[in-house]
Amino acid sequence: MKYDVLIAGAGLAGSTAARLLAENNKKVLIVERLNHIAGHCYDFKNKHGITVHKYGPHILHTDMAEVWEFLKRFTQIRPYEHRVLSSVNGMLLPFPINRDTIARLYDIDIPCEQVKDFLKQEVGKARFSDPPRNFRDQVVSQVGQRLYDTFYRNYTIKQWQKKPEQLSAEIAARIPVRDNTDDRYFADEYQGIPLPGYTALAKNMLDHPNITVELATDFFKVTDHVERDITVFTGLLDQYFHFKYGKLEYRSLKLVFDSFSQEYYQPAAVVNYPNEHEWTRITEFKYFTGESSPYTTVCFEYPKDHGEPYYVVVNRENTRKRNKYMKEVENLEKQGSCFFIGRLAEYKYYNMDQVIAAAMKKVDKILS
Repeated sequence: MKYDVLIAGAGLAGSTAARLLAENNKKVLIVERLNHIAGHCYDFKNKHGITVHKYGPHILHTDMAEVWEFLKRFTQIRPYEHRVLSSVNGMLLPFPINRDTIARLYDIDIPCEQVKDFLKQEVGKARFSDPPRNFRDQVVSQVGQRLYDTFYRNYTIKQWQKKPEQLSAEIAARIPVRDNTDDRYFADEYQGIPLPGYTALAKNMLDHPNITVELATDFFKVTDHVERDITVFTGLLDQYFHFKYGKLEYRSLKLVFDSFSQEYYQPAAVVNYPNEHEWTRITEFKYFTGESSPYTTVCFEYPKDHGEPYYVVVNRENTRKRNKYMKEVENLEKQGSCFFIGRLAEYKYYNMDQVIAAAMKKVDKILS
């Protein structure tokens, strides 16, 4: 059978592209290497009736009304504002850094209107390159040396297995710092969790007569046997080009799930551990869904070098390789034969809303 479009990957990028193309009368085949849809957003109910995110926590947040309205076509979204605590010096402090974090860490009573000046003084005591050349410079230029050492330095080394000086400033530029008491992790206008789960969201997106899905199927093994006009690729960028410019680096995670016979395990959905233990953070899923159970399920995250690719590693060497691959992508997309969408396919850090927005934009390009 001939298809108009072959899509590699049934995660958010592939599912969004598939739905929009199908609604424009394109026959779409999705092949997914995993044995389930929804990619790294995949979730399921465990034996305690708690919805667990198999690949770690995912929270919808965006300022893009178009993305939010698109998602609401396929799921009911439960309002949820994410909060994170960081375990430092025997205290659980709000993170990202806000007024209360500073007041408790420094044991001072500081009004919100003085926080900016306080941080300016901390930055003034520190040494860093301006403009920032790396992760450390970027953070220290925002909060100074002590807050960097307390919250960021060791967490970054654990997460990336690299000195912060070896990582791009771009990674740290995403981290907010607040001069008020807002303890939400995200400040976006729209925030929430799909009430029936991300897997149900993806299933509804893919429920269209023009879409066919094949799971546990390797794109590279079937690509020569599927007749189509266009390919949409959401997999590993370097793999698509047979690693011709060298392998790009990805960080993975070892996720350890455990359940306890108690209502809650910790006082927030996520607690970070920058300076203690081998894990970087613990997630407790009941906070996301409001599900009722005499048990609670948590996930311990241990960073590792190899395995399922989670995070792109933005440093000088990987950026150099990425630029070479992206020139190849640009040529293919100009020809209109193959389009690349998503964190892996563009070797770029995307939030979920950015993935969906990128897919929308790329579909417009395909249809035009």
